[in-house]
Formats: sequence, structure tokens, C-alpha cells
Amino acid sequence: MYDELAFQTKKNDIIQWLATVEDEAVLDKVADLIKKERENDWWINASDSEKLSLEKGISDAENGKLHPHSKATDIYEKWL
Repeated sequence: MYDELAFQTKKNDIIQWLATVEDEAVLDKVADLIKKERENDWWINASDSEKLSLEKGISDAENGKLHPHSKATDIYEKWL
């Protein structure tokens, strides 16, 4: 189970610790980790049209504009 308070506390502890680091080698390691995470972040690598499409889908879902799977298969049956 996800604990939001514990998560935020951990982030804040890391941020505070990082602000006190004086060892450049440690900062280099953190920078390398950040770079690797960004390279693996599919959202950063997604095209603008992919992002817009996903954002529209999320908005539709949040506004209740959903269709059951059975309706989708009826609509797209000729391509399935």
C-alpha cells in the first residue's frame, strides 16, 4: 500500500541531505542517476501528438466519457 506521507518525508529527507553534500563525486553519481532516469522516462521521449492524445484520454476518463469494452470491439471489429 502506498503511504503518501512516508513518500513525501523520504523525498524531503533526500532533498535536505543533498543540499548539504560537499563531495563532488557524490553529486556526479546523483547527476548520472538523474540522467539515466530521464533517458528511461517514456513521457519525456514521447512525441507532442502522443502526449496530447494521452492527455485527452485522461481528460475523457476523468469526465466520464468512457465506453465499455464490448462497444469498442463492436466499433473496431473489422480491424481486429
